[in-house]
Amino acid sequence: MAPRPAVLTKRTLDKDLDKITHAEDVAKHVLRRLVAPGLGLIFLGLAMLFAGVYVFDRPGAMLVVAAAALAGYMAMNIGANDVTNNVGAAVGARAMTMGQALVIAAIFEILGATIAGGEVVKTISSNLVDAVQVPPAILGWIMMAALMAAALWINLATWMNAPVSTTHAIVGAVIGAGISAVGPEPVNWQVMLEITSSWITSPLIGGLIAAGLLYLVKTLIIYSDDKVAAAKRWVPVLVAVMAGGFMAYMVLQLSPTGKYQSYTIILIGIGIGLVSWLAARPLVLAQARDLENRNSSLRVLFRLPLIGSAALLSFAHGANDVSNAVGPLSAIVHSVGVGGDAIGHPPLWVMLIGAFGISVGLLLFGPRLIRLVGEEITKLNPMRAYCVALSTAFTVIVASWLGLPVSTTHIAVGSVFGVGFFREWYTRHSKRRIAYIRRKAESFDIDEPEEPNIHETRRRYLVRRSHFMTIVAAWIVTVPVSGALAAMIYWAMFALFV
Repeated sequence: MAPRPAVLTKRTLDKDLDKITHAEDVAKHVLRRLVAPGLGLIFLGLAMLFAGVYVFDRPGAMLVVAAAALAGYMAMNIGANDVTNNVGAAVGARAMTMGQALVIAAIFEILGATIAGGEVVKTISSNLVDAVQVPPAILGWIMMAALMAAALWINLATWMNAPVSTTHAIVGAVIGAGISAVGPEPVNWQVMLEITSSWITSPLIGGLIAAGLLYLVKTLIIYSDDKVAAAKRWVPVLVAVMAGGFMAYMVLQLSPTGKYQSYTIILIGIGIGLVSWLAARPLVLAQARDLENRNSSLRVLFRLPLIGSAALLSFAHGANDVSNAVGPLSAIVHSVGVGGDAIGHPPLWVMLIGAFGISVGLLLFGPRLIRLVGEEITKLNPMRAYCVALSTAFTVIVASWLGLPVSTTHIAVGSVFGVGFFREWYTRHSKRRIAYIRRKAESFDIDEPEEPNIHETRRRYLVRRSHFMTIVAAWIVTVPVSGALAAMIYWAMFALFV
């Protein structure tokens, strides 16, 4: 066997190429993390150009353009932080993929903000601080400081994964900047009291509605002897209720005041509900084919209403929370005389900046927090997730109709706690559930199940309670922190530019 020839050259080229390859991989990893912030900056530039088209020849144009950038920045933070409440449960329950959730949420956020967001914008832009008592120039700087303070606080809180309310942030910032600028007199404390009371009552209402829905689902479907047959009967009804209620709200929002009587709106909702019931029945029957009489089959059948409720919640969130971004911008636009028909009624281009900003923030920065919400805060199966989403949607819709800027975070968390507390009560006290378990045990000829371990049951149900104090602390801190930050920013702006 001939000896192998000696290798007289060094493989320096291969080693150098390996180093270059590793350097390229590192660069790609770093650049990938910069893509989302870069796209966000591009959106802010487009928002400034979009605003400039409308105000370039007006006095105060620079102020409006700068405010448009801040409003876009605020809207992106809302999309990154708050929209997770809309679709997190659906993603966590595996009713839809992350991509589907992002697309559905983005579309319905834009529709909700542009179609039904005007009334709540009026509350933020002109009702918190009396625009008549405050000089227009001062009002513009108050709203600039409020936008910057709220956006910075929400950005910091999102980075720290803190569950804060964007509504709390902007309301606290407007009040803080207003007091620092002109004192407490122009602040409308009655409106502030109404908003604060809605922050307390809306989670309770959301929790009660969610618990009531879950009671119906358990009674009518889950603990039926034939679960699939019960689901085929009642799931289309749930879809019809959701669609009918949503359509009644749309008629209220879009029709001129007084055009339709209450009974007419109710009849319209019932009509749309019947059409939706007829459309949903064949879809549910097709899904139910060959399914076994098990709880896992219900997950499949509840996918359609859960997706619908997530879309409805996104619409409701867009209608309510767009005010947090464009309410101050609307006030600034009116303060320089380039607004719409009256104080508090925003021009369409202002609403579009907020609507698209929320969707851009959701698409760029939302996936991580959607996973967090779906896996850690709302660990729900499709049935319970549907109750949470529908309860939150209807509560936000009613608040938006009344012009109250409630917190979707409050309502969603309240709905989750409502479902959790109801499950505890139902598990321990429901005669129907106990009878169902006994029938199952007899049919399979097995011993009746023993009483569950109390400590284990309490540990499992208290998982969400363990987050309660953290969430409440974040809610309490947000208002004073954003208010103090807005006051400091206002004085800095006043010293530098006024």
